[in-house]
Amino acid sequence: MSWFLRKKKNINTPIEDRKNFPKGLWYRTPSGKIIDTEELKKNAYVSPEDGYHVRINSKEYFEILFDHGFFSEINVKMISKDPIKWIDRKKYTERIKEARKKTNLYDAIRTGIGKIEGKNIVISCMDFSFIGGSMGSVVGEKISRAIEHCIEKRFPYILISKSGGARIMESSFSLMQMAKTIARLTQLRDSKIPYISVLTDPTTGGVTASYALLGDINIAEPKALIGFAGPRVIRETIGKDLPIGFQTSEFLLEHGFIDLISSRTELKKNLSNLVSMMM
Repeated sequence: MSWFLRKKKNINTPIEDRKNFPKGLWYRTPSGKIIDTEELKKNAYVSPEDGYHVRINSKEYFEILFDHGFFSEINVKMISKDPIKWIDRKKYTERIKEARKKTNLYDAIRTGIGKIEGKNIVISCMDFSFIGGSMGSVVGEKISRAIEHCIEKRFPYILISKSGGARIMESSFSLMQMAKTIARLTQLRDSKIPYISVLTDPTTGGVTASYALLGDINIAEPKALIGFAGPRVIRETIGKDLPIGFQTSEFLLEHGFIDLISSRTELKKNLSNLVSMMM
C-alpha cells in the first residue's frame, strides 16, 4: 500500500498546526452504549439506548427545567468561612479556592427563580462537582433563604439533591444545617406551600437524613444511589449481607421511602403536573 508511505523527509509540522479531531463528540455509558453528545444533551442527558442518566450539575438542570432556560439566581456570592481552621492535606480555605476555580461556583448549591410551563417556581440544585456536593453552612443558608423567599412570594419550592453528605471541614457547623433546614421546611409546610424533593445520583449522608426525604412529594431518578451510610459500613455494622439493589431508587420506592421514579426526560412535565395539583 505505497500510497500510505511518507515520501518526503524532515517534515516538522508544529503541533498547534496539526489537524486534531474535536474531543467529546461521543459518550459511552457504563453498559457500553455509545451516543452522540449533542443527542445526549437534547435527551436531557439520558442515553436513549439504555436509559442511563448521566450525572449533571445545576447548570444543566436549570436549562432542562426552567422555561426556555430563563431564570434569575439569588444569593449568589455566599462563601464558606473556616470556622474551626481545618487542615488535613491542605487548608480548608485552599480547598474552597480550588473548588471555585474548578467549577466556577461559589459553593455546592445554586438557587434559581423562574417558571415551569408558565408557573412561578423556585429551584435549588446541588452540585456534586463542588467538594462532593457536601452540605456546609452556605448550603444550609441558601436553602433557608430560598424557603423564606417561597413563603414571602408563595412560590412552590423544588430542591434537587446530589450530595456526599455533610462537610466534615465545618464539623458541627455543617451538622447544624440539618436542623436549620428542617425548621424552615416546617414553616413552608405551615404556610401550605408545596415542597417537592428530587433525589439524584448520589444522595447520601446528612442530606438524605434531613431535607432530601422530607418533601411533600419525593421523586427520584432511575437507579440513583440514595442512602445514609455506604453499603460497606452498613454491612460491617449489622453483620449481614444486604438485599440486592439496596439503596437504589427502585428499592426505596418498593419500601415506601419515595413516591415516584421519574426519568429526567419526563421530570419537567411531572413537576408541572404536581405543582398544578398541589397549588
